[in-house]
Amino acid sequence: MSAPATDARPDAGRRLGVRDLGFGLGLRTPHLRHVREHQPRVDFFEVVSETFLDSHGGRRRALDEISEHYPVVLHGVSLSIGSADPLDFDYLARLKRLAESVRAEWVSDHVCWTGVLGLNTHELLPLPFTEESLAHVVRRVRTAQDFLERRLVLENPSSYVGFTASTLSEWEFLARMAEDADCGLLLDVGNVHVSAANHGFDPEEYLRALPHHRVAQIHLGGHRDHGSHLADTRDCPVADPVWRLYRTAVRLTGGVSTLVEWDDQVPLFPVLEAELATARRHAARAHDQDGADA
Repeated sequence: MSAPATDARPDAGRRLGVRDLGFGLGLRTPHLRHVREHQPRVDFFEVVSETFLDSHGGRRRALDEISEHYPVVLHGVSLSIGSADPLDFDYLARLKRLAESVRAEWVSDHVCWTGVLGLNTHELLPLPFTEESLAHVVRRVRTAQDFLERRLVLENPSSYVGFTASTLSEWEFLARMAEDADCGLLLDVGNVHVSAANHGFDPEEYLRALPHHRVAQIHLGGHRDHGSHLADTRDCPVADPVWRLYRTAVRLTGGVSTLVEWDDQVPLFPVLEAELATARRHAARAHDQDGADA
């Protein structure tokens, strides 16, 4: 299998103790065989943690083989860091074993809650942005990081409703959470665009307000316009407004590991490679513009 397409040396582009991996794709089951056989020029792969936590068959063997040749990061949907339920230490133990087995560069999840009283809704539910919930999340992030023995990287999910009790903006909440918990941020630029449209805030203000030195990864994905709201569907190409926001994010952060997500109506692998090539072009354009403005 060929080496990743860009420099992934241990000392390349480090922040928060992790390295800039370049440009990657979400590794989905339909593409496992293609990746193993065709050795695509992709810098790294991200896998949904829950897909492999209890997998010991052919799918897991494929991941183990791929992780021998490509950097891998884990992206979870079940940490439920904002829930009132106790942290699930059995889940964390399995997550830790998987991360160690595939030598995960980092482990990420979402700033949300997924259930309560033992019920998992399998939805990324929004939090009230208050001082009380901030302190609650920070405590849980610190506990989870101590258990995992690594920093978490936490993503801003898209949202469609908010809480009237909120006293902080989403970006204020994320910025303070990252600093107080000493964790990383996974900046989903598509989710910023979706939430900004749904709630009426300025996405540029959101990006500018984040602690850029804590952004370890960027996500890009497609969305759908339903007239009354935008929906984060990740089943279509990235839209032009999201590419514009991405260029801003690159200029603000200096450029970090970037991943294209495509989770539903998954296309043939060359379609994803083309989308990744577009991301590279936009990043280069942002760096060129940054240099011109210097």
